[in-house]
Amino acid sequence: MQDLFEQKKTQILKDMESTSLESPDLSPKGTIDELCIPIMNLINSNKDMVTTSSCSGRVSVFLEGSKYNNVNDDDKVKNEGVKIGAKGNGGHWLFVTHNPFELKNWWKDKNFLINNNDQFLNINETTRYILYKFEPFILHVKCRDLKMAQKLYTIAMNCGFRESGIGVNNLVAIRTSIRLDIPIGFLQETTENLYLLVTEQYLELITNLSLDRFKENKKRLNSLYNSISKMLEKNDQEIEQEHLQETKEQRRARKIKEGLARKEQVRKLKENIESI
Repeated sequence: MQDLFEQKKTQILKDMESTSLESPDLSPKGTIDELCIPIMNLINSNKDMVTTSSCSGRVSVFLEGSKYNNVNDDDKVKNEGVKIGAKGNGGHWLFVTHNPFELKNWWKDKNFLINNNDQFLNINETTRYILYKFEPFILHVKCRDLKMAQKLYTIAMNCGFRESGIGVNNLVAIRTSIRLDIPIGFLQETTENLYLLVTEQYLELITNLSLDRFKENKKRLNSLYNSISKMLEKNDQEIEQEHLQETKEQRRARKIKEGLARKEQVRKLKENIESI
């Protein structure tokens, strides 16, 4: 009989297979990043793990949304405060890419205006800033049990993903801290013009910093892939070693049990697919 973890994994993998440009997921890109596919396939080939979300790493330039609903309501600001980095109320991406080759001169077609001293007079606690971000690889993996979660967590930490952790239901978040998060401009509300707080030379600088981070990001991802692969190979070898020590009667009983389990798994899988 298929257990709860297997049922959840079956549904997750089915949802992943149906994701496409015509049927996007909820991410800004809408589809799985190509750089993530090899490591996701590796993890999902193991019966005790399934990937739930991922991002291969990206650069984004984001205009914050309105930080409170009524810009003339001073009491609301005083009583409730403002929303830092607000994503709703008109917040939107000005530029997003997962591909470092798309970074060169990304700002050229954004109609940014150069800031002058007079514009600084209009900056206040409700100003909507333009935020430049490099966000590194992140992967969430649901594990069957705490033992597998701890194995994966240890591997991630050893590969430089020092912000990783284990959450509820044995969900492992694999993260690293090579981020950039920089305000580079703001929206002038009255004219809806986008003003830069930095020079074009500074934009070139942070773009080059992002390119360096893309390289380090890929290096750590490759290390993670290789380490997980070795861990799975070791697990298979340990299982095989256990099998070599079996008596003929134990091996026969195990084969019968595994055969029945496979038949039941196929039957449940068909039922799950037909009911979706």
